[in-house]
Amino acid sequence: MLNEIQQDAKQRMQKSYENLESNFAKIRTGRAHPSILDSVLVEYYGSDVPLSQVANVGVEDARTLTVQPWEQPMVAKVEKAIMMSDLGVNPNTTGNLIRIPMPPLTEERRVELTKVARAEAEQARVAIRNVRRDANGDIKSLLKDKDITEDEARGAEDGIQKITDEMVKKVDALLAEKESSLMEV
Repeated sequence: MLNEIQQDAKQRMQKSYENLESNFAKIRTGRAHPSILDSVLVEYYGSDVPLSQVANVGVEDARTLTVQPWEQPMVAKVEKAIMMSDLGVNPNTTGNLIRIPMPPLTEERRVELTKVARAEAEQARVAIRNVRRDANGDIKSLLKDKDITEDEARGAEDGIQKITDEMVKKVDALLAEKESSLMEV
């Protein structure tokens, strides 16, 4: 029973960490990466769909993304959706290929993005601590119902705390890595 609580807590904490990784992938550094366009939605036959569902997104070089819509009429809609996004990029269209040059980040923008990354990391830490609180609550309810002894409860809470500390360390390491990649010119 205690092992199940610990495993569940570990899995939920891991999901919080993976969510942070995907959020960090959306914060753009100076390099071109297709995941930067994941948040762009394109109007397609009356509904908004992710860009990846109407076009092929690729990397031409370190500072240029290419977007090739699958249908010719979608070129203008895709270009407009990219311009309307808050990415701060200007697409160039040639025929049915859209090139998106990634401008180098200014020092001000780098600091801004670092603050965003820190906020995302803090949200992940809070989520991990919430999982710890839930797991400890489950342990306390087992103790209250006399299903486990106080020693077992204390041992299980220590195990949950070790898992929490480990995951917070991973979050901090990921944040440090993202900050250094954002600040490198």
